[in-house]
Amino acid sequence: MTRLREAQKQMTRRLLLEKGLELFETKGYAATTIDDIAVSAGTTRTTFYMHFPSKAHLMRELVTEVNEIITSTDDPPLTTVVQSGDRAGIRAWLSRKMDQWPTILPYVHAGEQAAGVDPEVRDAVDGWFDATIEDMAIGLDRADRFEPSTRRTRCALAFGQLQFLSLRWKRLGWDADRETALGLLVDGWCSLLTE
Repeated sequence: MTRLREAQKQMTRRLLLEKGLELFETKGYAATTIDDIAVSAGTTRTTFYMHFPSKAHLMRELVTEVNEIITSTDDPPLTTVVQSGDRAGIRAWLSRKMDQWPTILPYVHAGEQAAGVDPEVRDAVDGWFDATIEDMAIGLDRADRFEPSTRRTRCALAFGQLQFLSLRWKRLGWDADRETALGLLVDGWCSLLTE
């Protein structure tokens, strides 16, 4: 009986996350209420609070979830890719990220909206970006490329290129074909991280 209750609890939590993400996408983060999420999940406000102390906490859980989606294909991990400085490895890593954009799009929309109105979510998103930049900087440190004082800035600029391209894609689709965009992004990363 305990196992069944635990399974039901996990299913309810999962449903709250899924319905929250759907509502953030359709109504917007600010306009979505806890009651909206609970009703959409077929439960109550009280049940929502048994799983999440706030709407921001649910969104932070979605940020963690999208990070897991993004990093699940990282073989080798970003730190190793940057450390190696291998152009083909960088291209493969960036191509995998582009392949994930359609899957993570709802999370990105919700995260952008939530970060704009909720400092707790903004801190989580900023922390996620900073951790990625730090992973890249560790790769440069291990490779001992470039002056140490420039490594983090180089990584922030490279990551910024990827972020900008993903945001443009999200709003406009491909304004250049994907392979051209990928090739230019690889050139930018190699210029900042390997040469």
